[in-house]
Formats: sequence, C-alpha cells, structure tokens
Amino acid sequence: MTETVAVELGSRSYEVRIGSGLLARAGAETAPLLSRPRVAVLTEETVAGLHLETLRAGLEAAGVAMQALVLPAGESTKSWARLQQSVEWLLEQKVERNDMIIAFGGGVIGDLAGFAAAILRRGVRFVQIPTSLLAQVDSSVGGKTGINSPAGKNLIGAFHQPALVLADIDVLDTLERRDFLSGYGEVVKYGLLGDAAFFGWLEANGPALAAGERALRREAVRRSVAMKAAIVARDETEQGERALLNLGHTFGHALEAATGYSGRLLHGEAVAIGCALAFALSARLGLCPQEEPGRVRAHLRAMGMKSDISDIPGPLPDADGLLALMAQDKKVLDGRMRYVLARRIGEAFVAGDVAPETVRALLEEALTG
Repeated sequence: MTETVAVELGSRSYEVRIGSGLLARAGAETAPLLSRPRVAVLTEETVAGLHLETLRAGLEAAGVAMQALVLPAGESTKSWARLQQSVEWLLEQKVERNDMIIAFGGGVIGDLAGFAAAILRRGVRFVQIPTSLLAQVDSSVGGKTGINSPAGKNLIGAFHQPALVLADIDVLDTLERRDFLSGYGEVVKYGLLGDAAFFGWLEANGPALAAGERALRREAVRRSVAMKAAIVARDETEQGERALLNLGHTFGHALEAATGYSGRLLHGEAVAIGCALAFALSARLGLCPQEEPGRVRAHLRAMGMKSDISDIPGPLPDADGLLALMAQDKKVLDGRMRYVLARRIGEAFVAGDVAPETVRALLEEALTG
C-alpha cells in the first residue's frame, strides 16, 4: 500500500509517495519524469552499503542507467568542500539541465544534493529518496537545501523543490535505534506545533512504532508529511507560518553547533531537547499551562530519547555561549531573536519579544541539571 501526499505549488507541485518496496520500483516511479533514461545519484557510504544496489536494480528494471557518487556519512559532509566535489562530479557526468539528480540518503545528503541541483546549470531537477525517518518526515519535503557554516547550521542554501519524493518505509528497518529515534524527534515536533490529537496518537503508538510496526510507521510519516506539505503550500519561503516548523530548532541548532555537529548530539535529538526547552520557556513566560512541559518530557523519556541539556555527553558552553550561538539563527530579524513558543500542545506561534534575561535564566538552570 502506497500513500500519496501532494505538495501544491502550482506548476512546481509534486507528490510524496509513502509505502513499502519503492526502491524496487524506483525506475517505474521516476521514468515519467526523465528526458532520457539516466540519472546521477548522490549518496553516502552507509546508505550505499545497505541499499545502493537495490536502487540500481530498481532503476535498471525500467531501463534507467545510474551513476553514483558516494560521499562520507555524517553532518560534516554538508560543507563547501563536499558541495564543490558533488557539483564537479555532476559536471563530469555531463548532467544537463533536463536530466535528473537523485538524492539518496538522510537529511545531510538531501540538503547537499538539493543545493547542488539548485546551483548546477542554474537549476537541475532532482528526486528525493530519503532513507532516514528524519528525512522522510521533514527534510525531503519543502525544498529547503543547503550546507552548514562554522557560524551556524544551514546558513548557506537555496529553496529548490524536488520533482518527486519516494519514502520507502522498508529502509527504516535498517536504521540503528538511535538514528530512528532521532528522526522521531521531528515527528513529535509536528504534534507539538499544530496537532494535539497527533501528539496523543504518538503517546499511544510511539513504542510500537519504534519497535517496527510498519503500518504505524507509514501513518506517522503520512501525517507528518501532510502537515508539512500544507504549511509549505501556504508559505513556501518562510515569510510567516512556515517558521512554526522550526519549533525546537533555535535551541537545537545552537546545541548542535556547541557539540561540533558531532555524534555527541544528532539533529533530531537536538530538536527534541529544543522542543522541551521551548515549552519550558513558554510556561516560564506564562503562555502555556505549567504541566505541558512535563508532558512533553515524559513522552520523550518514555521513548528512550534525550529530553534535557544534561542528557548531552561532554562539556558545553555556558548560557551566554549558547545565547551567542542562538543569535546566528536564521529567524533573527532586525537583530532580534524570534522564538517558536506554544500556548499548549498543538498550538505553536512565533514570538519576537522574549527578554534575553529570561532565556539566559532558563539555560542556566538547564545546564546545571
């Protein structure tokens, strides 16, 4: 069974197809989009070792030839050096403007490959085939592409929508538990920002979903993608409502930078901690009921996830150091920090009038555990 969610963007609309066996059908799924039967694939070592030959066979079954560049795994691949390597390789493969690039991997590869597609020959079409839960529910949808800078995460990039997204639920079976739960941090985010009923569904079904129940995984991906697709259709370039999708990210990106984008803290783990901090800040400001932050943390802990800054191993900057990293956030407007806060679970909003002293006090308490 394959579910389809449409991302409605006029002439640039596309489908997100969610189900089992999509890698084996990749050729049939992508062939209608191809001007000639060949694709260039950007992927990374871990995904290539597990799934690249399955993708190759799926493409070849429909007569589609594939060339692949295999990059190192990890957040450090979202860099100028790897972007240059990717673009130069695509030129060596004589990829033309009407050809198709496939981003085959998690969020790192999706962001990097999408950015390479955006700037190659002033824009080449690409297909997202996300292989992590995080990429399936979030980064593969919506057209945000880019790389990191020492100054902060995702500060260099472009909006470039894919032509198609294929989310094969089967590949999630090969994820390490920690990587799956990292992606679950983004799933939880959707319930927290705009769908209290979905958050309640996750409280009831999260453990079975994490244990491998495919029907529940497909439904979690579908509901997450449907929510993001609706928001992107209304606000493609983040002029307003789309900023809500950054719930947890202002704190989370600062924590990722503080840990050097390393294995100490995965992106979804940072988002989960960031969501807990955003609800704690909302309660401190009297914006949401005092019991809501506890409910958020309780669910994260029930799933075996990080929920507090004190769960991050190793040293961290002090509160002022974290505030300085947060000041690099893309949501800064006219030099003022903007935060995604909540009135309750399922009702987030953007605020721009939070006193730095309040945030500093929250961080100081969180750092002391």
